[in-house]
Amino acid sequence: MTVEPTRSARPLSASAPRATADRTSGTTGGPAVGPWQPPGGRAAWTAWSIGASVYVLAVIHRTSLGVAGLDAADRFGIGASALSTFSILQVLVYAAMQIPVGVLVDRFGPRRVLLLGVLLLSTGQLAFAFSDAFGPALASRAVLGCGDAMTFISVLRIAARWFPAAKNPLVAQLTGLAGMSGNLVTTVVLAQALHSEGWTPTFTAIALLGIGVFALVALFLRESPEGPAPAAPAAGRPRPAVRRQVRDAWQEPGTRLGLWIHFTTQFPGNAFGLLWGLPYLVQAQGMTRTEAGGLLTLLVLANMSFGFLFGRLLSRTSRARMPIVLTTIGVTSLLWAVTLAWPEGHPPLWLLVSIILVMGSNGPASLVGLDYARARNPVERLGTASGIVNMGGFIGTMITLFGIGVLLDALTPAGAGGYSASAFRWAFCWQYVPMAVGTVMILRLRRRLSAEAP
Repeated sequence: MTVEPTRSARPLSASAPRATADRTSGTTGGPAVGPWQPPGGRAAWTAWSIGASVYVLAVIHRTSLGVAGLDAADRFGIGASALSTFSILQVLVYAAMQIPVGVLVDRFGPRRVLLLGVLLLSTGQLAFAFSDAFGPALASRAVLGCGDAMTFISVLRIAARWFPAAKNPLVAQLTGLAGMSGNLVTTVVLAQALHSEGWTPTFTAIALLGIGVFALVALFLRESPEGPAPAAPAAGRPRPAVRRQVRDAWQEPGTRLGLWIHFTTQFPGNAFGLLWGLPYLVQAQGMTRTEAGGLLTLLVLANMSFGFLFGRLLSRTSRARMPIVLTTIGVTSLLWAVTLAWPEGHPPLWLLVSIILVMGSNGPASLVGLDYARARNPVERLGTASGIVNMGGFIGTMITLFGIGVLLDALTPAGAGGYSASAFRWAFCWQYVPMAVGTVMILRLRRRLSAEAP
């Protein structure tokens, strides 16, 4: 991939300082005469696959409520605002943990963080399986969100130490694609299991999946070609204080641009898939759960397809970054406008399929933000910078989930058996508020980065 120049990044030469070589290659170590490059190859794909298996598990846990929203409302006797609180709290914890997790990955290595993440995921899901009241169930989703937060950044750090820098955009997209396979398990397998086996057996089975994944990571994962990645910086350089590490990562404009890209592109598909998609399709559009599940499966498949496409484009040229981002935002906004403006709030099936296909591009486009952070931060703070960026989409998701839930309750008469198409139509208009704010920030920071380029 092409590395964009910054104010502090000079072209490499044979006598270039070590720090400059690190910034360009995204790695540490190697001889002083040039940047060390990770080997790639079969061992790299093996290490990535083990790490990605944890992320797949995390996505299964994360999206499990997306097909169980109506069941949860019945089980706990709650309305839309309280139901959205489950996903909001889970996403809030995830977002709040991103910077601490990034620092932990930088200092202790991704393997230990992944192991802790699996333990928290399994504990939270097991508690959720046996919860029969709103309070304990809410606490269990918070624990689950904490474990979920430890997975994606750890996998990206493993990839950065195993693969050459030019392959990192593709590997990042493949990581997102692997996560979508977990979403596919949720929409196909979990939805059916909830119907046939019931609440507690289904969520208990998901929790127990963590035993095998924990063993896989503990026994077989090598987090770098040289063995465990060093927790400290290279010899001769003291480890920076946590506050300075976070400050330096935040002050890099590429990190902030990455955060706003992640914020603006990810939340429409996230909010639809995590919680509000199934109720909208069933209650507002009159579909059966099977039909709605089929469309949610289409969302997952579209996400996987766009992930592969964007990964290939970004591995060839970094100039594809901003066109991907702005096109995704524009087309998503346009199709939602047409969908919501359709008379009586009942768009035809072809339009629903179209908006769901387009939302499949949201997650892959959000990973472009991580590519900006990776290209403009040295390796010793790569986890911290990635954590800052990765907060963006989940903050946007949290704002969207809460806004839609509040508006649905406000627009629905007390005692109504469900939410009308009109209520959903006006509630979904809330998406344009975070989308507008995010787009303005992207354009502003894009101009700043362009002005800083020599």
